[in-house]
Amino acid sequence: MKGIGVSPGIVIGKVLLKEEKKIIIEKKDIINCEDEVKRYKVAMENSKSEIQDIYNNVLKSMGEKEATIFEAHLMILEDPEMLQQIEKKIQDDKVNAEWALKEISEMFIAMFDAMDNEYMKERAADIKDVTARLMKKLLNIEDVNFSQLANEVVIVARDLTPSDTSQIDKKKVLGFITEIGGRTSHSAIMARTLEIPAIVAVKDIASIVKNGDLIVFDGEEGLIYINPEEKIVKLYEEKKEEYNRYQKELDLLIGKESITTDGIKVELSANIGTPKDLESVLNNDGEGIGLYRSEFLYMDRTSAPTEQEQYEAYKEVAQKMKNKPVVIRTLDVGGDKELDYLNLPSEMNPFLGYRAIRVCLDKVDIFKTQLRAILRASAYGNIKIMFPMISSIEELRAAKAILEEVKNDLHKENIAFNEKLEVGIMIEIPAAAIISDLFAREVDFFSIGTNDLIQYTTAVDRMNEKISHLYNPFHPALLRLVKMVIDNAHKENKWVGMCGEVAGDPKLIPVLIGMGLDEFSMSPISILKARGIIRNISQEKMRDLAQQVVNLPTATEVEKFIEKNINLKN
Repeated sequence: MKGIGVSPGIVIGKVLLKEEKKIIIEKKDIINCEDEVKRYKVAMENSKSEIQDIYNNVLKSMGEKEATIFEAHLMILEDPEMLQQIEKKIQDDKVNAEWALKEISEMFIAMFDAMDNEYMKERAADIKDVTARLMKKLLNIEDVNFSQLANEVVIVARDLTPSDTSQIDKKKVLGFITEIGGRTSHSAIMARTLEIPAIVAVKDIASIVKNGDLIVFDGEEGLIYINPEEKIVKLYEEKKEEYNRYQKELDLLIGKESITTDGIKVELSANIGTPKDLESVLNNDGEGIGLYRSEFLYMDRTSAPTEQEQYEAYKEVAQKMKNKPVVIRTLDVGGDKELDYLNLPSEMNPFLGYRAIRVCLDKVDIFKTQLRAILRASAYGNIKIMFPMISSIEELRAAKAILEEVKNDLHKENIAFNEKLEVGIMIEIPAAAIISDLFAREVDFFSIGTNDLIQYTTAVDRMNEKISHLYNPFHPALLRLVKMVIDNAHKENKWVGMCGEVAGDPKLIPVLIGMGLDEFSMSPISILKARGIIRNISQEKMRDLAQQVVNLPTATEVEKFIEKNINLKN
């Protein structure tokens, strides 16, 4: 089988299937209510035991603050009022436990949700989480917890959500394969950040394999073998050794400068989602954080993180990077990143809708809380703020005005922050690229987000495997926009980075050097390979080649031209 290889590495391991089971709750008449109550109590005790284990593990690995949510879940399962009403419903109405749980939990959720109190609204979300877990116990639906795996596995799923990938224990997960996705889907990006080999867009793989099957794959080429012959296993064991040798050669570049043969120094930074990703950044000698995806702090929870929680996360990254640049992108949700507690609307075109800066400018309280946390953390390192999905000068000015309000509040409270903190925007919408000369007068830097810029420029949904062949980073229109943005920024003496996946593409790195890109931000696993390429090319020569590239008419011709004229050996 073959899919799209999105994160390199050779994998040989046993399948763990993430099965998608739809929860269907039917009302049934019960004769023996005592047995039904007993069944309900067993499910409840199992749920309590499971949550207690999770609480203990989170307390040990992440701390008391992160474990608080599970403590609240335990309290709900020990609340006599709700539990007695469920038992009473079973006995009085002679119905099955699932139906009683559904009816009573929905009543409590609606009651708490209607209260004009944020704390009580959070309890409604907690009840929803706990009862969903309890319902799965009653229906014998097993959820896989990727942070608590007993053995080494290869995950196979239709898809993995950002929450799924953020829980992955990289010591236990050898790699993963999904049926949908592309090089820029969030599961793919997280795989590279975690340095876990991965393949996406493998049709029907989740219905073909079963738990315990031996699976062998190459995360770069996208080749997959299910229960292969011994000779295939042996071949891939040799490939794995060869890959490990190559990684050791790259390690020799640690501590070396990212500088071209004609003396042009660039910055090789990393994209991260949480402070946990820093280990990989430091191991791969990242020179900064070019994209801190702050939305991961908001995921896998029932309410938005507090100012203090965010401040501590941002501060930790700033301090561990020891004054190297840390670019924090403000909350970027919507599109394929949903947060239940924000009640984002269902939309026909979510990628073109209510997301990113549009949400922040609407939910100002949430935006201000984040900006306060970032500013406070800026006193401990070289933090920069970046606004996502800016399409107009009006949006930028509105965001900056709110930032100034927050700064004034902190001044009044005598809270320290970096007064000279740089403010930039992501260039990921064609409109922003086209008027980048105007934006360059109002910001300190740009970071080009090619994942969405390709999508919006070519009108290709990057999550749609049917048209994935049209999503092409070598498209001349994209390359012309990139060059335009870099030129416009440099005219105003502003620096330009790139945090989309194109920044780590070995074929396009020389072209970007030729265009004058100042900073490349990529998955940590790509940094040393990129350094090897940069140290073997001349910017002056690449400048001429880049000019020829943007004048080519097709993506195919661009790619062939690069392969023919640029030596990519590192």
